[in-house]
Amino acid sequence: MSTVRFAAIEKATAKRPVPVSMPGRPGEYFGCRVFDRAKMYRYLSQQTYSKMAAVMDNDGVLDLDLVDEVADGMKRWAIENGATHYTHWFSPLTGSTAEKHDAFIEPDGKGGVLEQFSGKVLRQQEPDASSFPNGGIRSTFEARGYSAWDPTAPAFIMDDTLCIPTVFVSYTGEALDYKAPLLKSISAVNRAATQVCRLFDKSVHKVNTCLGWEQEYFLVDLDLYRARPDLVMTGRTLMGHESAKSQQLDDHYFGAIPERVAQFMKDLEFEALKFGIPTKTCHNEVAPNQFEIAAVYEDCNLAVDHNMILMSLMKSVARRHGFSVLLHEKPFDGVNGSGKHCNWSLCADNGAQLMSPGKTDKDNLRFITFLVNTLCAIYRHNGLLKASVMGSSNEHRLGANEAPPAIISSFLGSEISSVLDHMEENDDFVRLLSKREIKLNIPQIPELLIDNTDRNRTSSFAFTGNRFEFRAVGSEANCSTSMIVLNTAMAEQLQMFRGDVDALVAGGEEREFAIVKVLRKYIKYCKPVRFDGNGYSDEWRAEAAARGLDCETSSPIMYDRYLDRESVEMFRSQGVMNEGELRARNEIKWSTYTKKVQIEARVLGDLAINHIIPTATKYQSSLLDNVIKMETVLGKEEGDRYSKENIDTIRIMAGHISDIRRLVGELVERRRVANAIGSEREKAVAYHDRISPMLDEVRGHIDAIELMVDDELWPLPKYREMLFI
Repeated sequence: MSTVRFAAIEKATAKRPVPVSMPGRPGEYFGCRVFDRAKMYRYLSQQTYSKMAAVMDNDGVLDLDLVDEVADGMKRWAIENGATHYTHWFSPLTGSTAEKHDAFIEPDGKGGVLEQFSGKVLRQQEPDASSFPNGGIRSTFEARGYSAWDPTAPAFIMDDTLCIPTVFVSYTGEALDYKAPLLKSISAVNRAATQVCRLFDKSVHKVNTCLGWEQEYFLVDLDLYRARPDLVMTGRTLMGHESAKSQQLDDHYFGAIPERVAQFMKDLEFEALKFGIPTKTCHNEVAPNQFEIAAVYEDCNLAVDHNMILMSLMKSVARRHGFSVLLHEKPFDGVNGSGKHCNWSLCADNGAQLMSPGKTDKDNLRFITFLVNTLCAIYRHNGLLKASVMGSSNEHRLGANEAPPAIISSFLGSEISSVLDHMEENDDFVRLLSKREIKLNIPQIPELLIDNTDRNRTSSFAFTGNRFEFRAVGSEANCSTSMIVLNTAMAEQLQMFRGDVDALVAGGEEREFAIVKVLRKYIKYCKPVRFDGNGYSDEWRAEAAARGLDCETSSPIMYDRYLDRESVEMFRSQGVMNEGELRARNEIKWSTYTKKVQIEARVLGDLAINHIIPTATKYQSSLLDNVIKMETVLGKEEGDRYSKENIDTIRIMAGHISDIRRLVGELVERRRVANAIGSEREKAVAYHDRISPMLDEVRGHIDAIELMVDDELWPLPKYREMLFI
């Protein structure tokens, strides 16, 4: 066995669980690292606290003359809790988070220092806008950009640093992050949904967008991870034959959690609760060494921040327990990939859950209104919604091993589907309307329950009783990417619905009659996006194409949907992003796609030439030596008879080695040609079409060699060693 692999396995098997003690009950430390309302009430004046609460609850604007007091209270709390530095914490278009730490200290002019933190510093700072991905919005000689405080998201302390959630924009105002357009999309949904809610209840003044994420991930022993250069460099294994046993027995899902993992989960949950992250569920997932942690519903903006914090916490906590956490969507071939299911819903400030069936006809008509408009939104922007989840890593996951296919359709379940079918086909809805309330003549509706649908794991956008579960989102993605598209599409759709209803009312139609008439038209329009069957079947792919659903699987081509006329107009009309911002983001998406595949190709080429081929050649030499010795001892005729299998192995292995050398050389040449392409889009398309498929070709030869080479010689930890703790 290779020295590195042997040492890594020996260290991994010798590790014991790191015991974790929880100091007190969760309620005693929940949010202790967060400058939440309780801290604001303690450290701010009553007037300032009230105005801050109004900003957080009702989208008010904080008076600038009060920002200094907020900054001072925030600083005092942070220093009392061990903070020595502060940072504006934001989400640039890298997909992760960014921060620049500054100390609270300032010279006092007398040879000492003071601890200071002003409202001016809290409100905005100036990171370099040219050093982050910007899609050409800022040149290197145009470096100025701004991070601006988001007062609706509470500050928190990470280690010794006060982290202040911010948006990040260029000197000329274009968004260079995920938070700015996310906040704009949330505001757009609020405006449009509130107007629709007021058709049913005039007391509604605000609608909140809610998000509950389910984060899947893999754990690998840290020493085994370090012995796999492909995992370290790319986040996934570029080679490795399947383990004889993997997930085929379905024995890992919801099984007993291994002790080392249980201690990690306990520690992670403890850390998450300190940051006010309402983690609720953790369990084994389907693939070996795959797990999940899920949080309860929160405001969409806060939920996104919490998920970004959690992904950072997962990495640091995993290291404490001798693990590396893998967030790549498909780190291991042949077993389940990891997603981040985004459970999305809307709720009004009067307590109404807009995606939940109610007990009265009026409540259920409102429910059907929002349900149908959601279906229309995802049908109208079907390709765009899929583009929001596409990427070089999620391409490997979608459509494989229980992940939803790369087709956006919605599962509703038989009961809800029958209600919509009845509304579509029957005129009695209009005839039976009274002047005071809706009489839908559907006995099922008032009795609809929260969990009135089955579950369909092959649906990418499934209704699950009181929310839609967007299952196509990848595990390492920033939730904002898909939420921006979904929120904006929903805002546009609801605005259109209110306009259609108002037009009928202006023409003399009763409001309730008008609502039902518009819904019947919409139900017919969005019917192609409804599908309750098996999303994995070949028949569905053909049917989906016939229905007009987007069936493209190439990420670089899918990104074109952002620049479709309908998409540009949608984002513009809702005030979320302009065409320049969309074009810049696409340039970044294409460039990022190219670079990720490029890195994978370079890593695979290096491993193939410098690790696999030398190992295979060494094993060939040992077989040749055996053949020669057999001939020497037994004579040529008898020696050849007993050495036939070894000779066949030598020939087969020589063929694989030759093919690997040829393919790696071709990979280098194809990269050279692709790199010369000036257009980022065309370059990304070339990497998708011409280079990415070759990685699987090279892998096929390497995996075949792995089964042939003496186990003691193989240089890299194998699947059977990495996938079982």
